[in-house]
Amino acid sequence: MYRKCIYAVVAAISIGGALNAQSFQRRANITGGGSPDQGKCTIEVVVDGAVEVEIRGDTANLRNLSGQPPQWRRFECTSPMPPNPGEFRFEGVDGRGKQQLVRDPRNGGSAVVRIEDRDNGSEGYTFDILWGGGGRNYTQGGPPVRDDRGFGPPPRDDRGFDRDRDRGFGDRRFTADQAIRVCQDWVRDEANRRLGTGRIDFQRTAMDNNPGRNDWVIGTFAVPRRFGRPDYYRFSCSVNFDSGRVRSADFRPER
Repeated sequence: MYRKCIYAVVAAISIGGALNAQSFQRRANITGGGSPDQGKCTIEVVVDGAVEVEIRGDTANLRNLSGQPPQWRRFECTSPMPPNPGEFRFEGVDGRGKQQLVRDPRNGGSAVVRIEDRDNGSEGYTFDILWGGGGRNYTQGGPPVRDDRGFGPPPRDDRGFDRDRDRGFGDRRFTADQAIRVCQDWVRDEANRRLGTGRIDFQRTAMDNNPGRNDWVIGTFAVPRRFGRPDYYRFSCSVNFDSGRVRSADFRPER
């Protein structure tokens, strides 16, 4: 009987260790506009405990260190991250807990970000990694300047909401899918500024098929609440399909 109990305890520990050591791999959605010398990745995951995200090239591993199994939400890159970039920066974007870079890709070929969520329940976390080959020092805290690959704060026009969304596609005309992604990025940024959260769930996003509106993207999104039903919003976004620039956009509560 005693021996059976020991075996049961050992088996339980082994199973628990295996669960905590779970790894979830994902390939990046390459959106374009980057190069081996300069680019950006945005990663969004759901965490309830502690995880590490290891990024190498266009592949990332989400490792569960403790707590409930994590989930992938988004992994988008302008190009695969090079194994030894000349310059590198990590930016935590959203999430209530702790995010930190624990391995720099310039010291071993991969970037590792550790996320610790100590509160009850799961939470969405978003972070960016940015790299460059020269001309800017992204790690020394110099004044950020937004270029055509998304570095630095987005500029505004005189109306305060028209943002430069040039993703470096050059003279190639945007596709509908690219325009939708650009508008969704705008909505996330603006929701973070106006609502205090970039954690939103898109319910519907599509091109407007009404006459004269073929350069507009419309849709709805939800902002989850900790308790109760989510808040719902409707958005519209006009895109210049030659430059990839958001001409104008707005969102408002859905009535």
